[in-house]
Amino acid sequence: MVSIVIPAHNEEQVIERLLGQLVPSREASDFDIIVVANGCSDRTVKVAETFKPLVRVVSIPIASKRRALEIGNLAARGFPRLYVDADVELRAEDARILAEALSCPGTLAAAPMRIHSMTGRTRWVRWYYDIWKRLPEVQRGLFGRGVVGVSATGYKRIADLPPLLADDLAASLMFSPDERAVVTDARVVVHPPRTLADLLRARTRAAMGTDQIEQTGNAPSSTARTRPADLLRIACRHPHLTPRVVLFLAVALLARRRARRVIAQSGYSAWLRDNSSRKQTAVGSSPSADTHALRM
Repeated sequence: MVSIVIPAHNEEQVIERLLGQLVPSREASDFDIIVVANGCSDRTVKVAETFKPLVRVVSIPIASKRRALEIGNLAARGFPRLYVDADVELRAEDARILAEALSCPGTLAAAPMRIHSMTGRTRWVRWYYDIWKRLPEVQRGLFGRGVVGVSATGYKRIADLPPLLADDLAASLMFSPDERAVVTDARVVVHPPRTLADLLRARTRAAMGTDQIEQTGNAPSSTARTRPADLLRIACRHPHLTPRVVLFLAVALLARRRARRVIAQSGYSAWLRDNSSRKQTAVGSSPSADTHALRM
């Protein structure tokens, strides 16, 4: 049986969108789906419970993705096992394709191809992702997709990872390129931040996560940092993308600087979640607002 664990913290705006695609008929399902609502103060639990009995819903009082994953693993009934963020879109057929890939000998971890939904995103956000999606580590890693699947053997590899902000990056780095697979026939729709200010918040959290992995014992050695040579290669091969490369570099440097400041003030406990990606309706942002965010 394929188990799907969905940690959910205040996801009432998007949880129905995800569950509606995993169990579209609401009549039968070959999945073991567990939603672990953690520290929710909204209607996440009530919305998820409308999918019973096809979906099991567990509620815990503390807002902790790590704890939610632990509870989900205890409740899950089988392998392969998929870990799915509540704010992405994953269809049942794509989940089945991932599960099939994980049944292949030697494949311990897998993730789908990502599709970025850019509706309502400002130009600067679109420019940033034009470059980010071309980076070699981004293309071959399992992180940044909102979905990571493991086989029973793969689960043993990641079960003892310490609590980390960048849990998907850490999981990806635990497997060699020969042990993990980006499954081209499976798709997940990812909803990026909407404005430059939202993007900076998200990238600051990502920079904190990378730094935490590098500073934590029993965590994998991080090799997913953006290399200047990769950016230079993109600019040389595609000169028209040079302004986008400059923007990408500016965002990356500013995010790292902000990450260092936040870590110095509060360690790795700052939440910094991007809520803009969870809004169903397009929210515009003026160019002046984005420019101000980049100058901060």
